[in-house]
Amino acid sequence: MATVFDKVSDVLSSALSSQKVVPGGDSDAKPSLPASNELTEALLSALHSQKAVPNGTDTLKPTLPTLDRLGASLQADLDAQKVSTEWFAKFTGAVSAKDVGKIVDLFLEDGWWRDHLALTWEFRTFHGAAKIKNFLDDQLAPFDFSNVQLRDGAALKQPYPDLAWIQALFDFETNIGIGSGVVRLVPTASGEWKAFTLYTTLDDLKEFPEKIGPHREFLPNHGKWLSQREEERSFSKGDPTVIVVGGGQSGLDAAARLKMLDVSTLVLEKQNRIGDQWRYRYEALCLHDPVWYDHLPYMPFPPSWPVYTPAQKLANWLEYYAEAMELNVWTNAEAENVKLLDNGKYEVVVRKGDGTKRTFTVDHVIMALGFGGGVPKWPSFPGQEEFQGQILHSTQHKSGRDHIGKKVVIIGACTSAHDIASDYVEHGVDITLFQRSETYIMTTKNGMRRVLGEVFWEGAGPTEVGDRVHTSLPTFMMKELHKRLTKDIAEADKDILDGLQRAGFKLGWGSDGAGFLYNAMTRGGGYYLDVGTCQKIIDGKIKIKNDSQIERFTKTGIKFQNGTELEVDVIMFATGFDGATGAIKRLVGDELASRVSKIWDLNAEGEQNGSWRWLGIPNLWFMTGNLAMCRYHSKHLALQIKAIQEGVYGKRYGP
Repeated sequence: MATVFDKVSDVLSSALSSQKVVPGGDSDAKPSLPASNELTEALLSALHSQKAVPNGTDTLKPTLPTLDRLGASLQADLDAQKVSTEWFAKFTGAVSAKDVGKIVDLFLEDGWWRDHLALTWEFRTFHGAAKIKNFLDDQLAPFDFSNVQLRDGAALKQPYPDLAWIQALFDFETNIGIGSGVVRLVPTASGEWKAFTLYTTLDDLKEFPEKIGPHREFLPNHGKWLSQREEERSFSKGDPTVIVVGGGQSGLDAAARLKMLDVSTLVLEKQNRIGDQWRYRYEALCLHDPVWYDHLPYMPFPPSWPVYTPAQKLANWLEYYAEAMELNVWTNAEAENVKLLDNGKYEVVVRKGDGTKRTFTVDHVIMALGFGGGVPKWPSFPGQEEFQGQILHSTQHKSGRDHIGKKVVIIGACTSAHDIASDYVEHGVDITLFQRSETYIMTTKNGMRRVLGEVFWEGAGPTEVGDRVHTSLPTFMMKELHKRLTKDIAEADKDILDGLQRAGFKLGWGSDGAGFLYNAMTRGGGYYLDVGTCQKIIDGKIKIKNDSQIERFTKTGIKFQNGTELEVDVIMFATGFDGATGAIKRLVGDELASRVSKIWDLNAEGEQNGSWRWLGIPNLWFMTGNLAMCRYHSKHLALQIKAIQEGVYGKRYGP
């Protein structure tokens, strides 16, 4: 795509090249430029159009559709539903006619179309008119995108005075599925409203609806339920279709979705009980995401649930969820290895708690191993073996009472480090945080409602709608919006942030200044959502060390590169987890693991790498993410598996 400066240059070059010389050859003759208003319009057109070159190469920068950039303003008597209805009349007409050109004309030149499975069997984001056109040329007719219906409730959203759009939800069908979507319309200088972003997602398969609501079992079950459940859970009459390795929220969500689609599934959990991965973490662990963001599929938390869930309470809920949803779970059971057979199926050797083994042959394997594969990351420093105190990882920590009377240093300064440091303060322990790099800080009080409040808050509406609206904004546009939002939150958090800086704490602003969510999507960490620990740092109850990197461990503590030393009794690593690839390799072996795509962080289109869909190997899947991501994308994963099993899965439109 030609840049704005290229276009301005073209306008000026054209003007200069059109200079006329008087017949007498007067050397004082001047170039004949366009009239001033004509030149101004040409320059503004160049600045605002940002047209893509025909080959669709995407060099567009994600840019917020501010009113000044669009050359537009809002009318005082704006009727959002009327504007949406008029736009959808054009859109549905063009869709019915399969007229790709007319569809693309309804978008800004730098507009976006994000699709999750509905028209691609993939997670794709197309930025710019040229890429949207190429995508629709390839996919519109084969998928028979049709029956597009606008929902009531279109609304004007204006997060900032210079930024506004009409947000509308819609439904549609394809040749095999039922989907829904979200569109954001913005005004233009001509008065026409155009699509800035459009999102389409697959919700259901036409011929294979979920067994919920009117599709559930209506016959009573007298005296047979218990024996049926025991038989189903034992798989005494045959192997499951899917094995899920891991019984945390991601594995349970996937299993619940598959059960509702009538796909036989077994969950393997190596712990004694479902929820133990939460139950036996440090006692002070509590979710920092609000309850409205964290519901599980089909079973929302009751309205009495605390806004921020204690880990042990969540552990019990997960165990109850598995039972209430009648999921087939084997605890004390671990997949020893996973082998891809020549026929495309997977051989999974399972070792039970009593030492016996059973070998399954299944069609699909879902790795639900948690972020980073659930394996603690242990940094290595010179002299580590010389240290005469205790070295442990945050995953091994239970309570601050375990180290009363000792000096403790925590290596790390993100969520776990802050939680544990606060717990130590509560037990009177001398505690120092060693901060290796900058940390993004946002208070839950001032930040969470700004980040999530429109869709995941008390009274915000159904979670299912919130999931779609939240996901509908392309990630790189979310990043641009959150650059502003991060500044707003920082202003609200000014007293806390100023206090931290006075205490010597190094503040970051997240990747490219985009704050919490973008950091989570790229790094999976690098932040702390403050629920009180920051004040303990400000008050000096938690000491900070960050003026030099570690040189080595000594017998009595840590020596730093600037020559300073810190004498401690306990060194704790709050350094997160190893990458998921390592955990996969331990199960499937080096050869198969070498074919697995990267997991986590974002690809060039802003979609999450390797999670919830194509992993690089047929029928091997990876589930991960926070409670909200797992809730929403578990449906996407289950629909892909069901479509494959029923023979309706189409050709994947991969990047």
